[in-house]
Amino acid sequence: MMNWKDYLNSLKLSIVITISFIILFTGLNNNLFGQETDSSSVDTVKFIMHKSPMGAVFRSAIIPGWGQIYNESYWKAPIIWGALGVLGYFWVDNNDQYKHFRDLYVQSINENNPNGNSRYYDQREFYRDQRDLTAVFIGLTYLINILDAYVDAHLYDFDVSAKTNSLIMSLKIRF
Repeated sequence: MMNWKDYLNSLKLSIVITISFIILFTGLNNNLFGQETDSSSVDTVKFIMHKSPMGAVFRSAIIPGWGQIYNESYWKAPIIWGALGVLGYFWVDNNDQYKHFRDLYVQSINENNPNGNSRYYDQREFYRDQRDLTAVFIGLTYLINILDAYVDAHLYDFDVSAKTNSLIMSLKIRF
């Protein structure tokens, strides 16, 4: 068991270590990654985005895939349409099965069996759960479509040429 004196000593040590790390890392400034801060190398050209992220969001919200076409990511639109089409088909099929087993269950309720056929009840509940889960997936696909259009519009002007891929990191410590 630790007494108060040992506790205070360990607390002082942890505070000293924390303050040392803070001083060490704040003293490095921009030299952590070998970046020089020279005022003559400041770029005075103003960056202008070519694609509006909110424009892409509104387009994708109105018609899924339109934001991807706006961002010139043409290959993404058919994927979104296919995913929503498949999920829509599953929703309609599960809803039809739910209605079918719901009607069978209601018809199975009579004076002799007031609880109805439990197999019909279980099938009804299964298809209702599947229908609701598919609706959640449709909503998630719709939101991912909007998010993708937003991010793609932001990254439209991002330069991925060879000169930007050769980043060399270095660590310089000055005392």
